Amino acid sequence: MQPVKKQGDDFVRSGCPVSLGLDIFGDRWTLLIVRDLMFGGKRHFREMLASEEHISSNILADRLKLLLAQDIVTAAPDPDHAQKVIYRLTEKGVALYPVLMAISEWSYQYRPVEERYLAGRLAGGAADEAEAMADLRRTHLA
Repeated sequence: MQPVKKQGDDFVRSGCPVSLGLDIFGDRWTLLIVRDLMFGGKRHFREMLASEEHISSNILADRLKLLLAQDIVTAAPDPDHAQKVIYRLTEKGVALYPVLMAISEWSYQYRPVEERYLAGRLAGGAADEAEAMADLRRTHLA
């Protein structure tokens, strides 16, 4: 095994693109947080904490810190509540849409997806993907 190398502010095991992605997304929780921001309309810490997968508050805080450091999400004060922060996807976060859709498509084929999720499946391919990403940009980057 090669030693861990420092690249900028990150420590990486190798320059392999799969390994580099897994350095950020290779745990159970990080993509679920992105999912909640992308599809669940969740913007606040407590909303994400209430996801059905039951993430613990310390892991959620840690993963949000990672996503912030990697410029995948932003955090801004909530103008309606002084003690709350609003999380939004950045362009790098929106760019994860095809990744989440590919994982979802794989799951539709090979995993026992609950029926309530079948209605959200995209059938239009690239046109729907471009439209969905444009909607995400309007929601998160505006």
